[in-house]
Amino acid sequence: MRKTFCPANVLLPKAGVDMTKWSVIACDQYTSQPAYWEEVEKLVGDAPSTLRLMVPESFLEEAGIEERIAKVNRAMEDYLAAGLFEEAQGYLYVERTLHSGAVRRGLVGMLDLEDYDYTPGSCSPVRATEGTILERIPPRVKVREGAALELPHIMVLIDDREGAVIEPLAAEKGKMRKCYDFPLMQGAGHIAGYLVGEDAAAGIDRALEMLADPAVFRAKYHMEGAAPLVFAVGDGNHSLATAKTCYERLKRELGEENAKAHPARYALVELVNIHDESLHFEPIHRVYFDTEPEKLLAALGERYRLGAPGEAGQCIRYVTQKGEGAVVILNPSSHLAVGSLQNFLDEFGREQGGKVDYIHGEEAVRELGSQPGAIGFLVPDVEKNDFFASILSDGVLPRKTFSMGHADDKRFYLECRRIR
Repeated sequence: MRKTFCPANVLLPKAGVDMTKWSVIACDQYTSQPAYWEEVEKLVGDAPSTLRLMVPESFLEEAGIEERIAKVNRAMEDYLAAGLFEEAQGYLYVERTLHSGAVRRGLVGMLDLEDYDYTPGSCSPVRATEGTILERIPPRVKVREGAALELPHIMVLIDDREGAVIEPLAAEKGKMRKCYDFPLMQGAGHIAGYLVGEDAAAGIDRALEMLADPAVFRAKYHMEGAAPLVFAVGDGNHSLATAKTCYERLKRELGEENAKAHPARYALVELVNIHDESLHFEPIHRVYFDTEPEKLLAALGERYRLGAPGEAGQCIRYVTQKGEGAVVILNPSSHLAVGSLQNFLDEFGREQGGKVDYIHGEEAVRELGSQPGAIGFLVPDVEKNDFFASILSDGVLPRKTFSMGHADDKRFYLECRRIR
């Protein structure tokens, strides 16, 4: 039986490499803080590092990007030629200690891109959670298309309420070969990885098959006729979309059957249970500027039937120069309150003008929403049990729906895999 998620030929630096210098945070972090990347450059120096194998997003639109990409490709070839790596075949169980002290458990393997489709309305086993911005893909394709290696910062979520896939590995790690164990740079915590044995790997496969079982799926979500959704992209959606784009190009160049035997058919990712206690979905609030708050709230009342706090519905708090209030949407257009709000704001903006900004933290919303001509909306948390159900009922989530933790908690580049 073909598997969507399967063991991989993972490349890791051999003993003697300074792993703290080797491992660098995902390229889409600190895009507006060049000082962070300057400090990383100083920390790494001339040591082998994934910094030489990636392009921070903040540089994608800069002059000289072609030369930067060429340097990345040469560095990959140089590291391979120098025998820098050793290979680990299988799943890797990962324990990431976050800067808060919480431990996030994950499983590194590879996803079959045949089972992934990021287009709206997709019924594939692997789906995007937020809308894919197509214009963001071509610059990333330029980085990947000539690369000998891939480095994952993609985190894929599973809705494993019984904790049957990843959680049992914690008790078995003493029997596994430890592949790495080191502190991450810039105070971002600690990471350790273990090679999963054959018996434990078979248990993983059985548990994933159970999640994909149509009867189990229907009982969990109460959705007759819906195609099972097993894997939802949590972080790195555009990186996975880039891998898919490159693979589809290979099909056209090599022919479908030849492409299916190519290593670029797969993408290395980390699987994480959405119910992992360390995983926090922080809401991303909205502030609407250049508007009349009373007019906007009146339009909201025309778009939806509104109730008072305490009534059954989607409660959204708001802040204006006059103070705070709340409304309850009784006939929502989305499974999530933030989706119903975003649908309205998009319509209102097209008709009335103004602009919306996406804000982390309630205090910042209160400060900005209290300004003249502004209104801040405080959206409720995304409940983990509602996450997959929302994707199934609504399709991809509205942009800027949630953030999976602090920037330093994002995935660091570490493992590599040949894609050529």
